[in-house]
Amino acid sequence: MTGAALTTGHLTAALDLPPDLDTGPAAAAADRLPGGWQHHATAERGDGPAVTVENAVTPAVTVRGQHIRLRLPPAVAGSVTLAYATYTVLERARQEQRMLTLHANAVITPDGRGVLLLGNKGAGKTSVTLALGALGWTHAGDDLTVLAELGDELMVLPGRPTAAVRPSDPTLWQAPKPVVALTPFARVPVPLARVFRLTVHPGVPHAQTTAATPFSANEQLRLHEALARYVSGLPTPLTGPNGTPYGPVWPLDTPALARWRSHLITRLEQHPYTYLYAPDPRTAADLITQETHA
Repeated sequence: MTGAALTTGHLTAALDLPPDLDTGPAAAAADRLPGGWQHHATAERGDGPAVTVENAVTPAVTVRGQHIRLRLPPAVAGSVTLAYATYTVLERARQEQRMLTLHANAVITPDGRGVLLLGNKGAGKTSVTLALGALGWTHAGDDLTVLAELGDELMVLPGRPTAAVRPSDPTLWQAPKPVVALTPFARVPVPLARVFRLTVHPGVPHAQTTAATPFSANEQLRLHEALARYVSGLPTPLTGPNGTPYGPVWPLDTPALARWRSHLITRLEQHPYTYLYAPDPRTAADLITQETHA
């Protein structure tokens, strides 16, 4: 095994890899993950999280305290899967440091305040984010964002710096969505100012908002699922991009982290948190701008 370190998701961990493993394919996925994916040599091991990657016929993950053992077939370890798998196994360590990966978009107002955009798949998060960028906002993550608790503040950390954008030509609805770099993109954390849960659909008669606080039981459940998605219940495939997907729900969660996430929901309820409905992305972006500056 070769000793090194890995930085991804705003966390650095010790990393042991099989000799001669090519990490180039994993490094190429850096623009698809919050905080990138950087493998670098180090002489210090420390007491923090550690990941050991081993060659194995049958993929598996085991966790003992701060040490995660990741068993992967050699062809898989040498593929882009290594980046996604190591990012995911470090989610527990991330949450132990009061950070978590959130399925959301994030943007920063022109005066430097963070805004989260939540919503189901297809709710319009990416298109509204791009519309806000056109109005002078700074991107801070598409689909994957890192939310952190730092003392008395919730902070938005830079998330995924690229977005898959659906072609505007309706005849290309089956074509793969091209991936674009989000610019300008955040480089430092910013305080969270407010949250919008989006529904963008042409059937909405006109743009409107309604307060989401105090949270309903349904909103609390949605947030529980969203905040826990990367530490429990997200089966990252361990068989590589060309194999039949195999990805167990990994044993990463703990009761203490579940209690912290419940506390985080309480903290989110103390921020302006709004349901927003709009017929198109630009109308939604205009209303978000208006509400944020009100």
